[in-house]
Amino acid sequence: MAEPADPGLRDIGTTAEERIALYQTWSNPVRRRILAHLAEHGPANSTALAKALGESTGTTSYHLRKLAEQHLIDEVGELANGRERWWRVSRISVRTPPRSQMTAEEREASEQLASMRASHDIELYLRFTAEYDAGGGWVDGDRFGTALTEDEVRSFVAEYRALVEKYSRSLYEAPPGARQMSVRFFIVPEDE
Repeated sequence: MAEPADPGLRDIGTTAEERIALYQTWSNPVRRRILAHLAEHGPANSTALAKALGESTGTTSYHLRKLAEQHLIDEVGELANGRERWWRVSRISVRTPPRSQMTAEEREASEQLASMRASHDIELYLRFTAEYDAGGGWVDGDRFGTALTEDEVRSFVAEYRALVEKYSRSLYEAPPGARQMSVRFFIVPEDE
């Protein structure tokens, strides 16, 4: 069955309250697994997700509703069959403000999510170094230093985000032979 037109990238989490709810949603292990499965395999319903993830349909239905409330997944109406609802990952953009602009509650939720993500990022980095040293086309990286003004940093980040958006797609939308990839980026001054 043909996949419907891309709904397009949309900004979500524009208020502190919305971002807190997003951070809490992303911190839930079942919801992370659902999102990963949908990104890798394409649209699915609660029954297919329950089977794939080893969860009950009640559990997957509940978490699908929570993901939909946060606009992290979209319903695929063309695949609906009776009461059976199908879902796909939404194309979203969330801009996290600097900590100095966050409420105390948002900082706490953001730190909990960052802690969970940091553990995953360390595992990815260790895999990167092992696989990069072994050679092969799937793993690549770069480290470089340069001198930039604050305006140039903002411009650099904006161009990086545009490049990421250009290549952003789910695995099921990608050409044959594509693999789900993890990309990490940060820019920080060398010294104070």
